[in-house]
Amino acid sequence: MTPLDALCPAPFHTLPDADRARVLNRLADTELFVALAEEPRGDRVRLHLFAFDGSQTGIAADSEDRLASFFGGPVAYAALPGRVLAAMLSAEGVALTVNPRQRSEMMLDPATLGWLAEALSSAPQEERAASAYLAAPSPEMVAALAEPLATRLADMTGLAESAALVSARWPDGAQGHLIVVTGAPPPRHKVIAKALAEMIAFLPPLPDACDVAFDLKLPPNAPVIRAERNAPAAPPALRAPGSDPDKPPILRF
Repeated sequence: MTPLDALCPAPFHTLPDADRARVLNRLADTELFVALAEEPRGDRVRLHLFAFDGSQTGIAADSEDRLASFFGGPVAYAALPGRVLAAMLSAEGVALTVNPRQRSEMMLDPATLGWLAEALSSAPQEERAASAYLAAPSPEMVAALAEPLATRLADMTGLAESAALVSARWPDGAQGHLIVVTGAPPPRHKVIAKALAEMIAFLPPLPDACDVAFDLKLPPNAPVIRAERNAPAAPPALRAPGSDPDKPPILRF
């Protein structure tokens, strides 16, 4: 079972909105293997497209084996993060079928891919955290954020030591909540803040506004989630064609 399967106890399109958003959030961070019509030519690839429900759709899976199983044998593919593939296909008006015939099968039309790409463009607000009075968070915010924050922090193992949720009140009367991250090197602050902003974007509307801050003195009753340290990662293996997210392939249709 893959992480996408684990989030689909029922067919994707029958899940509640909040659960579908969690699946799409995980999809964005999943390496997808998208079928090609032919072997890549340098940085150019041509997708294997099917006509379905009035639009063209690509086929992708979260493992090479699943992709080959659907096609009945080996098939040329490009490996791309879901976020990159969603942005590319939505811009061209192409749909995407993910994990066909699997537990986590999903058929994403261009509008859904466009929504996903837009949600992933969320950027954290610059916060005046240093001047805020911090206190315990509201129970409603803890209930809404504890589980997704723990999951996101686990995804960022090695980037930060912990994250806490606090309420904040500023001298001008403004109020809200902050996720306070500790133990993260300053060069990684922007990346971490972006990841947490994306997490919030995929949640149902929160009871209160929430932003991100770093290395603040916490009130004694603030709930803290600590990151688990895993064993050092193995050296990276050779990557499949098109799998460098910083140098995505040029798609041909």
